Amino acid sequence: LTLSFFSRGKLGRYPPWPGKIVNPPKDLKKPRGKKCFFVKFFGTEDHAWIKVEQLKPYHPHKEEMIKINKGKRFQQAVDAVEEFLRKTKGKDQASSHNSTEEKNRRNSSEERGKQSVGEEKRKASLSEGKVKKGTGEGKKRVSSVSSERGSKSPLKRAQDQSPRKRGRPPKDEKDLTIPESSTVKRVMSGTVAGFKWPPSVSEPVKDSDPHFHHFLLSQTEKPAVCYQAITKKLKVCEEETGSTSIQAADSTAVNGNITPTDKKIGFLGLGLMGSGIVSNLLKMGHTVTVWNRTAEKCDLFIQEGARLGRTPAEVVSTCDITFACVSDPKAAKDLVLGPSGVLQGIRPGKCYVDMSTVDADTVTELAQVIVSRGGRFLEAPVSGNQQLSNDGMLVILAAGDRGLYEDCSSCFQAMGKTSFFLGEVGNAAKMMLIVNMVQGSFMATIAEGLTLAQVTGQSQQTLLDILNQGQLASIFLDQKCQNILQGNFKPDFYLKYIQKDLRLAIALGDSVNHPTPMAAAANEVYKRAKALDQSDNDMSAVYRAYIH
Repeated sequence: LTLSFFSRGKLGRYPPWPGKIVNPPKDLKKPRGKKCFFVKFFGTEDHAWIKVEQLKPYHPHKEEMIKINKGKRFQQAVDAVEEFLRKTKGKDQASSHNSTEEKNRRNSSEERGKQSVGEEKRKASLSEGKVKKGTGEGKKRVSSVSSERGSKSPLKRAQDQSPRKRGRPPKDEKDLTIPESSTVKRVMSGTVAGFKWPPSVSEPVKDSDPHFHHFLLSQTEKPAVCYQAITKKLKVCEEETGSTSIQAADSTAVNGNITPTDKKIGFLGLGLMGSGIVSNLLKMGHTVTVWNRTAEKCDLFIQEGARLGRTPAEVVSTCDITFACVSDPKAAKDLVLGPSGVLQGIRPGKCYVDMSTVDADTVTELAQVIVSRGGRFLEAPVSGNQQLSNDGMLVILAAGDRGLYEDCSSCFQAMGKTSFFLGEVGNAAKMMLIVNMVQGSFMATIAEGLTLAQVTGQSQQTLLDILNQGQLASIFLDQKCQNILQGNFKPDFYLKYIQKDLRLAIALGDSVNHPTPMAAAANEVYKRAKALDQSDNDMSAVYRAYIH
């Protein structure tokens, strides 16, 4: 049976897992390079592009894989495969039974038809005999006339006028059925390394093996899958721009399919974003050493299994890859260049990943000093908020050392739903500032609209309901409006940080002589909110700048 496959995963770091090939969503690009298939994994809602050489037929390798994988979730996946096969077999048997009955009915009908034709022939023969006997000399005359005209009996004439004899196809119709392809035989008998796509995947493929028939149809039929689930499985796809995205596996404990790297991970900075990231790294089985300027914040993670680092330098020196997530450019520089800082722990081969949202000049300076000591550097600012961080649903924008980016894959899977590699150092910082500039400006516009509704006697709740039914509807819009309507400004994304990002985005525009009037206007509103002591509230507290 080749309906289900085992995947060895990228570089053998992911455990074998049973799945079946399905048709990817229309808006999901196929990776460039080697031949691969889009696989849905049993026992989960995960999907991934898997290279051909990493696929094996299910039945020949089933026992071998079960011996290797003793986990409960793997056994559940195998059970799901077997249940699927039982249901498929039941449908096939029912289909075969119905087909047999239909064939019997058809044969019976044909037999009755033959009997009817025979009866008609017999009657026609008798009738012709009576005519011949009763006409006497007319018989010769009729025969003579018939012979001269070359005419035939009505039955004979009807048979001659028929385009072809019953049951015999013409030459051009002999090969209408599709023969079993040699490709099918090759896949059925061995690994999928030799698998080739049929000439046209849009045409249904006929095959004597019902299981393989379903397997091939799964490449052409629309699968019942959810796009959110698709974006939760590791896959690499290169776009025309040259950027690469790794869309990572579900980071929650429900999934449990992430194979953590065997490298020692360090993490510096346990703020709103860092805390959620570290929690998910630990949950997915990574070995993590933590440090925070306020040491008390480390206690909870020590209880969850993290190790404590006394200084940033100590963390870097004892770990293979160290991540950092701090508030602004000054904090990022102090962390690296300050006393007992990151730079003092850098040795050849040590890796540093800065996840802070800073400007391109700052991140370029940090990269230079890290690399000058023989270290490897990657910038990886994150888009999201505290809730998304806790849920492992961040979007990671990375740039710098491509090899280090790939080494971080299991970590990125644990902390986020998607990560993008954007090229050289500085690109991720610029992109992150643009993203947050759009978000901050949008938040200010939401607040402005709600206050205008209030002062003109309109219902703010009704305005939200209308917006939620239109093209602007989003989780972000609904959550921030609810914050304002309920007067709840507990920080999910600090107002002071979005104002910092707006300021840096405006400076980015100035550096290339590009106008940013909308961002500049929004920045002024946030500055007023900060003057009203809203810095440590959520960004939605910008609303208060309009009502005071």
